[in-house]
Parts: sequence; C-alpha cells; structure tokens
Amino acid sequence: MTDPVIVVENLTRRFGDFVAVDHVSFSVASGEVVGYLGPNGSGKTTTIRMLLGLLRPDEGQARVLGYDVVTQSEQVRSRAGYMSQKFALYDDLTVFENLTFYGGVYGIADPSRIKRTLNLVGLTGHATSMTKSLSAGWRQRLALGIALVHEPKLLFLDEPTSGVDPSARRVFWDLIYELAGEGVSILVTTHYMDEAEYCERVGIMREGRLLAMDTPTNLKQSIVQGEVWEVFARPLERGLEALTGLQGIQRVGLAGDHLRVIGNQINGEAMGEWLNSKGVDVERIEKGEPTLEDVFLSLAR
Repeated sequence: MTDPVIVVENLTRRFGDFVAVDHVSFSVASGEVVGYLGPNGSGKTTTIRMLLGLLRPDEGQARVLGYDVVTQSEQVRSRAGYMSQKFALYDDLTVFENLTFYGGVYGIADPSRIKRTLNLVGLTGHATSMTKSLSAGWRQRLALGIALVHEPKLLFLDEPTSGVDPSARRVFWDLIYELAGEGVSILVTTHYMDEAEYCERVGIMREGRLLAMDTPTNLKQSIVQGEVWEVFARPLERGLEALTGLQGIQRVGLAGDHLRVIGNQINGEAMGEWLNSKGVDVERIEKGEPTLEDVFLSLAR
C-alpha cells in the first residue's frame, strides 16, 4: 500500500483575530480524487495555499508528496500542479506560447512535452490560437494544461469550473478522471454541490472547520437523518409555511417548482392531508433521495 500523497494534522491559519482554517486534519491517497466542498470564505483556498507552502500555518503540520510544507516548500511546488481561482494567462500569446513560457518556469524546453500537454487537455487544434480569443471553457483547459505541463503526480484545482457553462464543467470533470486514471492524485475545491458528487471522497468546510470527510454515499447515509420527500403543491409559499409547523418535519425548503422536505416518522399521505387542511392544493408527493446539499445543510445546523 502506497503512502498518502497529502497528510494534514491540525492545520490552522489565522489572519489577526479571524481563524481562516481551524485545526483541519485529513489525508489524500495516491490516485484519489478528493473534493473540498464549501461556500466562498470557508477556508478552502487558504488550505491549499498552506499545502503548497505559499502560506505558513500558525499551528499544525502537513506533508505533501513526502515533503514538509514549511521547511521543504520548494520541493512541494516543483512536484505539484496548481490551478488557482484566478489563473494568469498572457492574452497576447498563443496557446502554444503560453504553455511554452510556463513550461520554461519548470525547466522544460522540449517541444514534444508541450505538444503532449496540448493533446492531454484537448487543445491540439487551438495551439496557434491567440489566448484572448478563447472562450471561458477553452481558457480553463489552457490553465489546466499549464498546471500539468511538468507532469505532476499531484494536482491542486481551486474552483476550476467557476464561471463556465454546465457542458464545459462536465467536459472538465471528464479530464479530471482521465488524469486520475493515469495515477494523478487530485484535490479539487468547489462550491457546486453537484460537482462534489463526482469525487471519490468529499470534505465539507464551513467557517474554517472541516465538518466531515467521506464518500458522498456514506455522507448521505450517516448525516441526513430522515426521509426525503418532493412535494408538488400550490401555492408554494402557503405549503412551505404549513409544513414548517408539522410535527416530524426537520427541514423544508423551496426546490424550484416544488418543496423539498426532510422528516422523521412522517409519510406522504399525512403530509397531503395536513396541506389540504391548510388550504394547499396537493398535486403529488414523491419520495426523494438525499443530496450533498442536504448533507451540508444538516451539518451547518
């Protein structure tokens, strides 16, 4: 069994009186895709910057690829890839020239390595395109290529799909799993709940604390206590108010054109009768499945 590529123990970072990362501990295995899920400001980026040796922890310790992130940060950065939230691309260079420039930072001068990276991220047909002409999805691929040009075995992706359309996000995740299939370990931060479903394990952050880390399935089974119901009724606002007062309901909220309910010892027939008694017209009530959003809301309580 190979050693973990990331080992974190009680990692803590403060900015004045503000605790950005609060005694976080976790590990990432070789070849694993781990999601770091949480809203903006929850400490995800600060954690990554400490793991890369860009920020010094106030407490705790971490080893990345076997190196201490404080005393051996140069070794970490030369062996890991990092795609930041605001990646820097030179708009007046072509795709190939951007990759060549950043490859040079890692001492890579072999054009075949650049071409191999272009092929890996699906940019071969755009090699001579000016970077400023690329769409958000293609710029994202180029940023990923820059993080991969030195062929790292560990990749940090910090909200890599922010600002791109759903189809481009899906393609990007296909690329992530191609890389994982080739043995690359990946730690990816996101605030998209649906994206976290793609990960083998998910860590959930809130206000600097790691609330839980496990597989999506295990998180749903262990954290969400109660049954999930999808309630289609009109008017929604009155239904929301009525269900909030029904015994056994843990949480009820709007979910597009219907209500999403989590409750214990409550069934669809009882909910329907209760809603009808409150002047709410019930179209149908269906059993639902827990989501990672349900997990996050349950933990946040």
